[in-house]
Amino acid sequence: MILTDYSVQSINSLPTKDRFLQDICYSAGEDQRGIVIMAHGLGGTHNFYMDCADFFAQNGYYVFAYDATGCGESEGHGVGGLPQGVIDLEYAIHFVKQNDDFPDLPIVLFGHSWGGYSVSSVLTYQNDIKAVIECSGHDSSAGIFEAQGKTIVGNGIYLMMPFIKLHEAVKYGKYAANTAMDGFNSTDAAVMIVHGADDKTVPSEYGYDIFYEKYKNDPRFKFLYLEDKGHNYFNDNTYVDEFNAEFDKWLETLNYDYIADENKERFIIDKAEYINNNLDRTKWCNRLDTELFSQFLEFYDSHIK
Repeated sequence: MILTDYSVQSINSLPTKDRFLQDICYSAGEDQRGIVIMAHGLGGTHNFYMDCADFFAQNGYYVFAYDATGCGESEGHGVGGLPQGVIDLEYAIHFVKQNDDFPDLPIVLFGHSWGGYSVSSVLTYQNDIKAVIECSGHDSSAGIFEAQGKTIVGNGIYLMMPFIKLHEAVKYGKYAANTAMDGFNSTDAAVMIVHGADDKTVPSEYGYDIFYEKYKNDPRFKFLYLEDKGHNYFNDNTYVDEFNAEFDKWLETLNYDYIADENKERFIIDKAEYINNNLDRTKWCNRLDTELFSQFLEFYDSHIK
């Protein structure tokens, strides 16, 4: 889906069909039982999550994926601000609901990082969603600015926060103040919260901890706290680690200095030959953590009936 820099005031004016890519609804069968709308992370595009989309499509769901404003193939002069992700997602949901090309099936949401914040916050405005899986997300736009800002300017970020909040309030209106918690409070949707215990990109105190404190005893919520998984945990990198370890051993067998300028071309040829002879391309390309995604699938299935 191609998105432009739509203003907040035009949220009820739906994008016309010719603004959307025609190959963004994926399916792998005729007996699909729901529609997954996917929201990608900041700095990425929907293409970064094609293995995730493929898994859901292969297991009974249509998958509608899109590039947010200023990302990938979408128009726009940059993202502009994190609330833009919520606006873009609301457009995507409207489009799926009102376009006759999509079957009348339950809608569920899947979002990672910025997308996790978006799929949660958008529930304030789309409260008929059946289920949401929020991965590595945060509660508010201001909160993640604070988290990232502290790593760059330290406590100086607290002097900047009033100006950041003012800018977002002027640009995005109600969307700037809206939080994931607001979304959760506005819907009966089932929610799965997934987070890495050692996530440095979105520390858990800016998202997971807030949600867990309020909803840990609520049967509508399910929490997965993953050890040693970081921010990106969709892929099982066991084979990658094994291959890299073997590659390092191979480097030690070379009888020349592969870093030296005079050996660069020789090393490029030798490296390509090693990879060609030793890389298991099937294992390298099929690294999705299917055990984790099977839990996601079960969660969706149990809440769309």
